[in-house]
Amino acid sequence: MALWKDSNLTPNSTPAAPEPARAAPPPAANPAPSAAANPPINTPAPIKERSAMKESVISAGLSIEGKIVGSGHVRVAGKFKGDVQVDGNLHIDSGARLEGQVRASEVIVTGELQGNIENAKRVEVQQGGVITGDVKAGQLTVAAGARMRGAVEFGWDEGGGKVSDLKPAATPIK
Repeated sequence: MALWKDSNLTPNSTPAAPEPARAAPPPAANPAPSAAANPPINTPAPIKERSAMKESVISAGLSIEGKIVGSGHVRVAGKFKGDVQVDGNLHIDSGARLEGQVRASEVIVTGELQGNIENAKRVEVQQGGVITGDVKAGQLTVAAGARMRGAVEFGWDEGGGKVSDLKPAATPIK
């Protein structure tokens, strides 16, 4: 049963048979080699490698509220309100704002983060970056001109323990 009506057919006619495929003309004898005639064959990378290289972007001018969970890298150039939990890296661009808890392998803050960073291998706060919240990371780099308000724990994963497994000190450092 057809879902459309062919206006070119009469009630008792049948559609014309499709034309047979035409063969390509034979190649010229002794053609000159050229790069245009033999373009390089690009084979796609395996899916696992490509998924590790993907980056999701929340572009400037966008405001999104929700939750991000998954693998791959995330770049925030706009505004995002919600938690971010990725196996890859998180980059907060200059002029961007993220409100929520963050769990990522590496976190680079050039914009503004209002929330805690947990179990990151590396955190980098670049010039102009602002973090309001606690940071637990293996490595921490803070550039001149960056600002932060919160507690910081870093460098503790060298002994095989996770940063999140740390117990609070008996007496806080003042």
